[in-house]
Amino acid sequence: EAQLVESGGDLVQPGGSLRLSCVASAFAFSTSYMSWVRQAPGKGLEWVSTIDSGGSTTYYADSVKGRFTISRDNAKNTLYLQLNSLKTEDTAIYYCARGGYEYNIWGQGTQVTVSS
Repeated sequence: EAQLVESGGDLVQPGGSLRLSCVASAFAFSTSYMSWVRQAPGKGLEWVSTIDSGGSTTYYADSVKGRFTISRDNAKNTLYLQLNSLKTEDTAIYYCARGGYEYNIWGQGTQVTVSS
């Protein structure tokens, strides 16, 4: 069964940093576009970032551009999201998903809380 498992979420102070990881299994990770999507408390899903299969092209929502960096290691079947200069409004559950704008595999999510 195809699976995505996120980790790395934590409680962090404003201005802090985190690195999220997402390990893929049982599907062709290295030929898949991958994305991060988040859901803040009481809000809908928000697309955060997408990376192409080779890792050479990346896309970001305006709200995170310049602060977050998406990357991947195809040899390890792992997707990453580096979160810098975190703000309280970045508090959310972060999901990794297979796909660029339509997603057919989702992880269970990892909680990021930004609070002083």
